[in-house]
Amino acid sequence: MTPQNARKLDPTQWLPAERLGQLDIEARMRPWLIGKGLLSVRMKDACGEKFAAHPVDQWTGLLNAEHKACLKVGDSAGLFRDEELSSSGQVWVFVQTVIPDSTLCVHPWLGELGDSTIGEILSDLPRVERSSYEYAWLPAGNPLTARALHDTDLSPPGLWARRSRILLRGLPMLSQEAFLPAMGRTPSGA
Repeated sequence: MTPQNARKLDPTQWLPAERLGQLDIEARMRPWLIGKGLLSVRMKDACGEKFAAHPVDQWTGLLNAEHKACLKVGDSAGLFRDEELSSSGQVWVFVQTVIPDSTLCVHPWLGELGDSTIGEILSDLPRVERSSYEYAWLPAGNPLTARALHDTDLSPPGLWARRSRILLRGLPMLSQEAFLPAMGRTPSGA
């Protein structure tokens, strides 16, 4: 379902939390978007043993102008890492972390996380800071939405997403989370 007022927004316009009250967001989705604390921990609390988190892809690629602006770097390339957070086998959240080359050069271990999720690794480290979240309704053609829906049978008109800049000992990364239609729903009979 496309929010009624999404047409009034530039499809790539990211908004601060204060503006979310002006938007039509499903009641089931709103607390997940704006809730405090690490999303994987919140999902574990809600889903128990039905929760799963795993990486799905990792590659090096070019940073676009939006990545550079969010990260506040001049790097032209970086490492992209995609992860899925699921409940009962249904993906609730698609997470993409963008690590610019300048951060990766100082912290090469970020490219060697294996099956560990980056959020939980970072939560255990000192000197990690996260900016306030920004939120957007991303249409189906947006690159983040397209990656989130890849390998699914889903075809929603778009997805709600949030992003934040993370500083690891002063060096930036970008975390982007796309919330899939199953968010907060448990399969019938589960």
